[in-house]
Amino acid sequence: MGLATLAIFVLGVINFALDRAVFESGHPLLARLPYASRAIGHRVALLTEFAALVFALLLTVRGWPHFVWAYAGYTAFSAAAAWLILSGRV
Repeated sequence: MGLATLAIFVLGVINFALDRAVFESGHPLLARLPYASRAIGHRVALLTEFAALVFALLLTVRGWPHFVWAYAGYTAFSAAAAWLILSGRV
């Protein structure tokens, strides 16, 4: 396991934590959705996050260690979106 793989794993944990924080924030946009839509949306978001993490890990293990920068950019974009939602700017 290389350093890039470890970095992507840590960034993946951060992405899952951001996802959970947003869904548990009680944001008015999420609160307006029916419960079934929120539950399905949360599951789909987690599944998509997991697929992106597995894909990034597979790329680094298969010889693309610089893909960590793309995944770090994805994490930064997710963090910015979560900050906007959690701070009430959106």
